[in-house]
Amino acid sequence: MAVVKVKNLENQEVGELELNDLVFAAPLNKALIYEAVKCYLANQRQGTVSTKTRGEVSGAGKKLWKQKGTGRARVASIRTPLWKGGGNVHGPKPRDWSYSIPKKARRGALRSVLSERLREGGLVVVDNLSLPDHKTKNVIKVLGTLGLDKKALLVDVTDNRNLTLSARNLPNVKRISSLSVNVYDLLNHEQLVFSKEAIIQLQEILLK
Repeated sequence: MAVVKVKNLENQEVGELELNDLVFAAPLNKALIYEAVKCYLANQRQGTVSTKTRGEVSGAGKKLWKQKGTGRARVASIRTPLWKGGGNVHGPKPRDWSYSIPKKARRGALRSVLSERLREGGLVVVDNLSLPDHKTKNVIKVLGTLGLDKKALLVDVTDNRNLTLSARNLPNVKRISSLSVNVYDLLNHEQLVFSKEAIIQLQEILLK
């Protein structure tokens, strides 16, 4: 069992927490992480891009000149893709890019990234993430006190309104719940700050 120190928001040690090796001592599996990130990014795509075909662009359907005898190339419609302002051939259309990977694979990727962050020293556990109000300076003060100066991911278990509002204006800080933890956010933030309750809940999920 891995043992991590639990701190308060004043960067004082207030206890220790045992973490299960099945979750926080997993080997680094780059192939699994790659598949999980690719799936996450695909699911974020809106898929709303669209171009018009020759049947959708404006323009009359009248044949511009007779087929033979003019000396010019034959043309059937002003909407032909060969002409400027004509329709698009094989252009993008709205589609659903989302897909899923097996639950075991997704959780395995999470365990792999969490273990690597712990080995790197980029995982911090605090007793709670309760703030007095929703001012941005509160999060800045907490991160400075904890010695965190890189992109930080704040993970709490409840709907912590003050934490959400105070962190949303900081470009290098993101707040999510323990139920929304994903591989992309764990990789995109070098420093992870978990409340004690959140990391226990996440561990229980990843042990299933």
